[in-house]
Amino acid sequence: MRVLPWLSAVLPFVAAFDQVVVNKHHNGKENDDALERATHLLKKHPLIDTHNDFPMLLAFELKGKFNELNLKHIEGSHTDLTKIKKGHLTGQFWSVYTDCDTPGSNQVLDAIESINAIKRMIQLYPKTFEFVESTKQFKKAFKHGRVASMMGMEGGQMIGNSLPALRTFYDLGVRYMTLTHNCHTPWAESCCDPANPPFEKGLGLTAFGNKVIGEMNRLGMMVDISHVSHATMNAVLNVTKAPVLFSHSSSHALCAIERNVPDSVLKRLDEVDGVVMVNFYNRFVRCGEDATLSDVADHIEHIASVAGRDKVGLGADYNGIEITPTGLEDVSKYPDLIAEMIRRGWSDDDIIGLAGKNLLRVWRGVERVRDKLHGELPAEDRIDDF
Repeated sequence: MRVLPWLSAVLPFVAAFDQVVVNKHHNGKENDDALERATHLLKKHPLIDTHNDFPMLLAFELKGKFNELNLKHIEGSHTDLTKIKKGHLTGQFWSVYTDCDTPGSNQVLDAIESINAIKRMIQLYPKTFEFVESTKQFKKAFKHGRVASMMGMEGGQMIGNSLPALRTFYDLGVRYMTLTHNCHTPWAESCCDPANPPFEKGLGLTAFGNKVIGEMNRLGMMVDISHVSHATMNAVLNVTKAPVLFSHSSSHALCAIERNVPDSVLKRLDEVDGVVMVNFYNRFVRCGEDATLSDVADHIEHIASVAGRDKVGLGADYNGIEITPTGLEDVSKYPDLIAEMIRRGWSDDDIIGLAGKNLLRVWRGVERVRDKLHGELPAEDRIDDF
């Protein structure tokens, strides 16, 4: 059959267009299947985030006056009840935070006000939240269909160099403490303080800092080494008896700032066990203003490639960051990230670990060390003893 010249020229373009349509349909179906799988897994297994700064809004921006606030929808907030439900969030460590460099501030009092705000929020919405202080209680909250609500304290300056204060915060329900925020403490070196620490730079921890780690191990409080210097990360790994936590950190190999975790530290996590909960902040993900969901997935992949897929989780830092990656705008978007990891070939077991099981393993490991140290008396050291 003779084909007209103009038809011969057009046919390749028609075929190419058909292939584009087929590919688009295939990719669309693949995306739908991955999201459907992610949603299915999150309905059956815990999704835990270890760092959300929503309590700052309640305690400080609203000055504790939120009895009449409708938490179902809050304009401009990364977090509200509607977004939590859509995101299948079933466990959250709410951040107890105060500015470490505010002149004249009473850090201990500010921390207590933040803790009070978290507990009041839970009491105002008992059908949504359940206060949790242990892995055993977590399982009960998950079974009840409520958001297990734990507390992490972001900055060792809030204990005022006092081990009795540390113990009191534990009694109030704090289950991890970030050793520093962006300021050095007299006993631990921060990642991000431009001044030299009040001890030898590069030491990481002083002798009193070692005592703080020991007392946290004895109490069963997770040692969080986000925000600290690389020297402090290594110093902690040298002395801790319990697994460690990075509550909201990303990979130094992909964004080379001191705030992120270097591969050399990732390789040490097998020594005591630990988990890196990946931060979503653009400036920690891409070292700039622009980042995407795919970039966050790259950090998860890299940390997993060095430390293992059992050493990574999620610590988004929502409500504590002013810019978020495209595709991860708020707490409703967790399923989209899980779907991306499924598309990258992560198995169901890998996903279950990433979503929450890895964190629960580390937390339970900390509790086991506490139980082994049950016979030890509280440390009575004071910072001026050293």
